[in-house]
Amino acid sequence: MPQDVRFDLPFDTPVSDHLEYARARHLRWVWDMGLVRSRAGFEEYRSWDLPQAAARTYPHASAEDMVVLMNWFSLAFLFDDQFDAGRPDRAERIAEVARELIVTPLRPAGSTPRVTCPITLAWAQVWEHLSDGMSLTWRTRFAASWGRFLVAHCEEVDLAARGLAGTLDLEEYAAFRRRTVGIHHSIDAGERSRGFEVPPQAMAHPLMERLRDLGADTIGFMNDIHSFERERRRGDGHNLIAVLHRERGCSWEEATAEAYRMTSACLEEYLELEARVPQMCDELGLDADERDRVRRGVEAIQHWINGNYEWALTSGRYADAKEGPVATAEQAGRGSVDDLLTV
Repeated sequence: MPQDVRFDLPFDTPVSDHLEYARARHLRWVWDMGLVRSRAGFEEYRSWDLPQAAARTYPHASAEDMVVLMNWFSLAFLFDDQFDAGRPDRAERIAEVARELIVTPLRPAGSTPRVTCPITLAWAQVWEHLSDGMSLTWRTRFAASWGRFLVAHCEEVDLAARGLAGTLDLEEYAAFRRRTVGIHHSIDAGERSRGFEVPPQAMAHPLMERLRDLGADTIGFMNDIHSFERERRRGDGHNLIAVLHRERGCSWEEATAEAYRMTSACLEEYLELEARVPQMCDELGLDADERDRVRRGVEAIQHWINGNYEWALTSGRYADAKEGPVATAEQAGRGSVDDLLTV
C-alpha cells in the first residue's frame, strides 16, 4: 500500500528528452564498471529504473551529462544497499569505503582512489566529469553536503550493526533523516546539470537554507512512505512509519496516516517560504542575472520533490514483493544481491 500513496504536488516538472539515449549507455557502464556482478543483480538494478529518476530530477541536462548523472545515481544507491545485517563487522568496510568517497572531491579531479572497489573507482570517474566547469565555491559546497550524507550513512550502518536501528525517537529520527536522504548535494548537482551557480549570498540566506532543508524533509518522508514495504522486509527500523508505530504504539495504518500528515506539513511550509523568494532577492539587492540563477536554484528543489515522487510510484526498488535471489538477500538482511565492496 505505501508505494501507492499519492501526494497533491502543486508543480509539474519535465522529463529529459535524453532518457532513452542515456539509459542504454548507462546500463552498459554499470555492467562494465562491475557495479552489478550477477545477472540477478543486473535485472534487479534495471527494475529500479534509476535512469527515469535522473531524467526527472535533472530534466535540462545535456545528453552526455545525463549519462554522468545516471552513473552517479547508480553508485550512490548501490552503495546505500551494501550493509549486511548478518555480518555486523562489514560496517568497518563500509566506513572505509565511505571515507574514500568523501575525500574524492577534495583531491585533484582524476586522482586514483586509495581504497579500491567498484564503488570508489566509479565515483572517481563520475566526479571528474561532474565537477568539470564548476567553481571552487560550488565544489566545496557539494563536497560538504556529500560528506555529511556519507557520514550519516555510516552512522546508520553502525546503529544497525549494534542492533540499535530502531532506537531513535521521532525528533532524533527527523533530524537524522534530513542527513541520510542525501538531498542537499543532489540539489547542488542541479546547478551542474544546467551550467549555473546560485549566488553565494542567496545560498547563505536563512530562507534558502530552510527551503533546502524542507525539500530534504519532504523527499525523505515521501521516500520512507514509498519504501516502507521494502524496508520492513529487510528489518530496517530507519523509516518514519516504523518510528511512529513504535513510539506511539499505533497501528501500521495509523502510522502511515501520520507520516502522510507530517510530509504534507513539510510541503506546505516549503511552498509558503518559496513564495518569499522574490522578497529575499530584493533584500539582497540581486540583479536580473542573479535573480534568474536563484529561480533556477529553486527549480532544482522542485525538480527533486516532484521528480523523485513520480519515479518512486513505479520503481521496482520499492515493489511490495520480491522473488528469487533478491528475496533471499532481503530475508537475510542484505540490501543488495552483489558485494560491491571488494575488488
